[in-house]
Amino acid sequence: MQENLIETAAASQHVGYSVALARSEEEVREAQRLRYQVFVEELGATIRCRTPNHDTDVYDPFCEHLIVRESHTDRIVGTYRILSPDASRRAGGYYSETEFYLPRLQNLRSRMVEIGRSCIHPGYRSGAVITLLWAGLAEYMLTHNYEYLMGCASIGMADGGHNAANLFAQLSPEHMAPAEYHVFPRHGLPVERLATNQPVLIPPLIKGYLRVGAWVCGQPAWDPYFNTADLLMLLPMSRMNPRYMRHFVKPAAAVAA
Repeated sequence: MQENLIETAAASQHVGYSVALARSEEEVREAQRLRYQVFVEELGATIRCRTPNHDTDVYDPFCEHLIVRESHTDRIVGTYRILSPDASRRAGGYYSETEFYLPRLQNLRSRMVEIGRSCIHPGYRSGAVITLLWAGLAEYMLTHNYEYLMGCASIGMADGGHNAANLFAQLSPEHMAPAEYHVFPRHGLPVERLATNQPVLIPPLIKGYLRVGAWVCGQPAWDPYFNTADLLMLLPMSRMNPRYMRHFVKPAAAVAA
């Protein structure tokens, strides 16, 4: 496991938490147990688990695992996994390629980091934990001088996919990636059939991605195991709203102290 690059006490507004890259297999397993709790027990995913009560797949051994830990309970309460360009080559590709064809992103691969499996314990969704996770991601990107952040963002399909279809159909043009960065779903959601022009509920994670400047790279894919419609999001670091960059990097700035 790579030595920690991000290890810091939370900033004053997030006292009681720390954000870091997992150092040990036990920390990775704890993050995988949290993922199982959220994705399987809470949201009803039907994933194939290599280890009982752990959300694992073939990409996990190649990923670095970003974790937020609550100090007084020593519990991991939030996690993201990170697949670097070099690691994606060793893994045989990005996880996103199981859902999308990415030929137009080919030239970005050497500078593109994939993130995924974002989840937060249900008792800690007030905003502090996701802010620290994003601070950790921003610090990771700056430390390694990577230029693009990419990953799937999910929309629940309990309503049969209507909200997901409406969300995509009503996206502002400024939120859509340029044509040269468009991707193509392997199992596309039938947006035209499902869209009803009703008001949409935007998942907080997708809303956050759009606010910081991420693009949606094309039509949603259907993920039958998680029963979600997934959008491929791409964030060029040069496009990130400077106000958000200062906000996210500030909590992790103590790493140099």
